[in-house]
Amino acid sequence: MNTVYLGVSLDGYIADRQGGLEWLHSIPNPNHDDFGFADFMARVDALVMGRNTFDTVLGFDCPWPYNKPVFVVSRTLTSVPDHLSDRVQLIQGEPVQICNELKTLGYSNLYIDGGVTIQRFLQAGLIDELILTQVPVLLGGGVPLFNELETPQQFELVGSEVLLNALVKSHYRRKQPPVDTSTE
Repeated sequence: MNTVYLGVSLDGYIADRQGGLEWLHSIPNPNHDDFGFADFMARVDALVMGRNTFDTVLGFDCPWPYNKPVFVVSRTLTSVPDHLSDRVQLIQGEPVQICNELKTLGYSNLYIDGGVTIQRFLQAGLIDELILTQVPVLLGGGVPLFNELETPQQFELVGSEVLLNALVKSHYRRKQPPVDTSTE
């Protein structure tokens, strides 16, 4: 199961024009609720993220936020910081190859993160779930969540909820069968 879980602006962006994420905190969260993120992470085996997302997370003013293995998709990155070498690995290849490789390592429930990485997995038909929290902000540009697809993909709404009287968290599941990666 490959899942996307992230915040998105009303106009479909996941980062602003400078790659910033400050807008995600535009709605006050006085109780510091995680809105189900810990429960989601409990069912994840590993994360697959793009290099830009990895660089963004490295820039956060906090300790490494993930307690699951992280695989960074990059053709240019040659190493990860020493303090993360036991938690982060580099991986290359097409999405089908990545899924197959991680499955052989015992990772079958993947959290897919990062604009280009998500778009590549969508293009390959490898996103099973979308859990999107819409933030009432129009960014007018930035890193888009979606790009053009060769063929339409249908998802069904599993559930939706309003958070903090401002955010809308929607959970979608793929309607058509996912791509069979075992034969490719």
